[in-house]
Amino acid sequence: MNFEFEIKAKDGKARLGVLKTPRGEIRTPAFMPVGTAATVKSLTVPQVKATGADIILANTYHLMLRPTGERLKRLGGVHEFMRWDKPILTDSGGFQVWSLSSLRKMTEEGVTFASHIDGSRHLLTPEICMELQADQIQSDIIMQLDECTKFGANENQARESMELSLRWAKRCKTAFGNRKSQALFGIVQGSVFANLREQSAKSLVDMGCDGYAIGGLAVGEGHELMCQTIDVTIPHLPETHPRYLMGVGKPIDILESVLRGVDMFDCVLPTRAGRHGQAWTWDGPINIKNAKFIEDLTPLESSIDCEASNNYSKAYLNHLFKCNEILGQVLLSWHNIAFYQDMMSKIRAHIGNGSLNEFANEMRARWAKN
Repeated sequence: MNFEFEIKAKDGKARLGVLKTPRGEIRTPAFMPVGTAATVKSLTVPQVKATGADIILANTYHLMLRPTGERLKRLGGVHEFMRWDKPILTDSGGFQVWSLSSLRKMTEEGVTFASHIDGSRHLLTPEICMELQADQIQSDIIMQLDECTKFGANENQARESMELSLRWAKRCKTAFGNRKSQALFGIVQGSVFANLREQSAKSLVDMGCDGYAIGGLAVGEGHELMCQTIDVTIPHLPETHPRYLMGVGKPIDILESVLRGVDMFDCVLPTRAGRHGQAWTWDGPINIKNAKFIEDLTPLESSIDCEASNNYSKAYLNHLFKCNEILGQVLLSWHNIAFYQDMMSKIRAHIGNGSLNEFANEMRARWAKN
């Protein structure tokens, strides 16, 4: 494995660890704020760092279109471009195979996208995907090109999709080569079928990836089925490598997944919710635009070491959203990222103390009310 992954403690299946990279250590379980186009929406790099984030995620498909991989390479790579000196993971564009299905054509060779910006056509193959991520974007953790299987696919459709992703994984592995300063993660597919998840996981482990992601979830299957799918996948992934659940999710999704042995997460929810007036708190989400907050002088969460969380009243935030002031979106997005990082810090502490189950039971009771 290119990057050293050390497990420091376990509590049941949950793991407290650290993933050591050339650009710094990633404390796990970790939440990666999503910086799709080389920016975590509405936040500055110092703000994101101040929340405690060790790593962020960017997206190959979007960076391929703007500013383009060639331009990013000329500008020194994505770290230099956005002034983020910690690790960056790039998604391969496989999620867009699902989310932009009306704008793409898929063959054995790869995926041809019609740009959602101007309609121009772009081919993304496993080999091009590796060149984009490793040589042009210059990310630290690189994801294989895969097909994110749509929820509702029957077993035969899911098998064909999963097997295509495995063939692409082999091509990615060959194109990635023996790089030492970057890591390649394989992506387990197979929809909600246990036998397909097992086949996918075992095949990727045989290839020898640096880490393993669970893909194809958070696409409509719901919380319970997501947890069941994680349960049948984790046993086939090695204890010695990091496990990444892609695109998840709500705080309860993350907590339940950590209990099942997942180490890394990403989701657009904190910033997307923040832009629409939703703030996450230890008692669940609130809509700051509700009338009950018009004269509420309490902060969002006084216990979180974040200016947005403890230095502005709900009344003021309510006012900002009522006036359509951009600052409201900035503050709620900032708070939500800080909340997620505070949650991950508490999760890590409870794993270290052997008390994660008690913490999970308390949070289930609180969050079930919302």
